[in-house]
Amino acid sequence: RDSHININVAPTSHDMSDTPEIRKYKKRFSSEILCASLWGVNLLIGTEAGLMLLDRSGVGKVYQLISRRRFQQMEVLSDQNILVTISGKKNRVRVYYLSWLKSKILRTDAQVERRNGWINVGDLHGAVHFKIVKYERIKFLVIALRDSIEIYAWAPKPYHKFMAFKSFAELKERPLLVDLTVEEGSRLKVVYGSNQGFHAIDVDSGELYDIYIPKHIQGGISPHTIVTLPNSNGLQLLICYDNEGVYVNTYGKVTKNMMLQWGEMPTSVAFIGTGQIMGWGNKAIEIRSVETGHLDGVFMHKKAQKLKFLCERNDKVFFSSAKGGSSCQIYFMTLNKPGMANW
Repeated sequence: RDSHININVAPTSHDMSDTPEIRKYKKRFSSEILCASLWGVNLLIGTEAGLMLLDRSGVGKVYQLISRRRFQQMEVLSDQNILVTISGKKNRVRVYYLSWLKSKILRTDAQVERRNGWINVGDLHGAVHFKIVKYERIKFLVIALRDSIEIYAWAPKPYHKFMAFKSFAELKERPLLVDLTVEEGSRLKVVYGSNQGFHAIDVDSGELYDIYIPKHIQGGISPHTIVTLPNSNGLQLLICYDNEGVYVNTYGKVTKNMMLQWGEMPTSVAFIGTGQIMGWGNKAIEIRSVETGHLDGVFMHKKAQKLKFLCERNDKVFFSSAKGGSSCQIYFMTLNKPGMANW
């Protein structure tokens, strides 16, 4: 149980090529995988039907932790001993204590089932998406609700919970994904995507304005992700929607006269710790430089399939297949290999 060996439950042959390998875990999940987050080396997995832990240090055993609850999004904050989730029928923002989850796995505490292992954040329901952003020593939790955005801040001991900080209600465009940038180390700005485009709110003044509205697209767009470009003082963004990405600053000015274009419409787009952005399409996974949009590599699928990004850390990326037929599986790849630049 306390094994720290981080090995793969997959092929043992080590070929000498530098191309990243995609590995697949044997476990088949009968309900749709919606989200995941790394907890140490292990993977917490949220499905339509519950929360599970995939033990990656061994044979890939899966532990059921919570059943009959839908987990839509999650993130582990180890230092705070919490797992932040959007979960349940009402899409509440609920925080679970990692020590409680751990004692459920190890069964160390006979009282564990009786003790309350979670707390709701405020009385929020109808949550669509959240983002956790660290600013100096504060952790902010930014939450997109149906027509408002709420910001909570982590209050350490003795409170040990998220407490309400700011609220922006009655937004004209409904937020679908949300982020928070820190401009030049001091100004906080909420950036969010709707089906019309991308918008910003100055946290101090409450001023709201549009950052980018695609004029060339009829009907709504699907926003995928908002990336604050590294080393840009929180001022430069890459915003991705549909099969495109645009470089803008936080004041709504297009900064590069180029557009990132995916080869096909991706189902997921994610910024990876290697400084790259990945798009998962039905035919292939594309990896691009986040700074230039140039293609670094492509993985073609043997057969067309829908894949969903789950989580990443450093150079490890986890994703799952959508539930086709009866089950879905989890895949993982390690990107940062020597010679990676020229594959």
